[in-house]
Amino acid sequence: MTRPVTIFTGQWADLTCEDMCKLTHELGYDGIELACWGDHFDIDKAVEDDAYCAQKRELLDKHDLRAFAISAHLVGQAVCDNIDKRHKSILPSYVWGDGQPDGVRKRAADEMIRTGEVAKAFEVDTVVGFTGSPIWPLLYAFPPTPQKMIDDGFAEFARCWTPILDAYQELGVRFALEVHPTEIAFDTVTAERALEALDHHPSFGFNFDPSHFGYQGVDYIEFLYRFSDRIWNVHVKDVSWRKTPGPSGTFGGHLDFGDRRRHWDFRSPGRGDIDFNGIIRALNAIGYQGPLSIEWEDNGMDRVHGAREACAFVKRIDFDAPGTGSFDDAFSR
Repeated sequence: MTRPVTIFTGQWADLTCEDMCKLTHELGYDGIELACWGDHFDIDKAVEDDAYCAQKRELLDKHDLRAFAISAHLVGQAVCDNIDKRHKSILPSYVWGDGQPDGVRKRAADEMIRTGEVAKAFEVDTVVGFTGSPIWPLLYAFPPTPQKMIDDGFAEFARCWTPILDAYQELGVRFALEVHPTEIAFDTVTAERALEALDHHPSFGFNFDPSHFGYQGVDYIEFLYRFSDRIWNVHVKDVSWRKTPGPSGTFGGHLDFGDRRRHWDFRSPGRGDIDFNGIIRALNAIGYQGPLSIEWEDNGMDRVHGAREACAFVKRIDFDAPGTGSFDDAFSR
């Protein structure tokens, strides 16, 4: 049986949850990964109202949809980030508060623990999201960056996130970091360092999104093998990058998405440069049977058309791992 194909709703938060569920079913999806913003999944309401999670389940059942994870990227970003005015636009007002950085980080951490509690009540075992990073601004090492500053940043990440992960372990849920620029882990090397900083905490793993590796030049298929026991969710997202030099590079030149001068841009699945055949084969090899959750982004395409096309594309390319034996076993009998 091939993996369920779901859609991540973060880019659809302008729709009500009811409308999003209806559309998701009409587009052919098996399930939905609800974002914890907009009307899709409200952590504060879920904590205050014991019936909230059951009502969400009823809504999913009405539209014949399954859920395997909820996503808390926005609040997670503030747990150990260097807080500035940009964060106000992505955080609930009660998390932002007066905007003082220490308070924002503390309230974000508390909200992530509440998110784990709500995930358990909603009967999913995975919270997908971001961690933020106190050292992302040090990415380019000039003025020269002493290695101790990087070490201290990973230690700060561990200090901020270990209490959250401890709470998740007690709840029986887990956190899957989407390895991504601006996070503590943005490639394989930093993912390894993040795990080491947390002493390989059993509640910390990864949401695999190949698009953020592709334009960086990171071997995203090898990432699956390297962290085979920590791949807890998969986002299907495509990206295209220039094969010849252009006017901007990996860092984007401060250009908006969709600007033709960019070195890379996101594409509807199957229309970019990501090797999804290799990914499916690797997922089969590591025994991953979780959802393939489409995170749809493409500035050059209507999103409903793209999401429908993406669902069909993923269902077409996914296939089961082989059973025991080999295709040429008949010759050895």
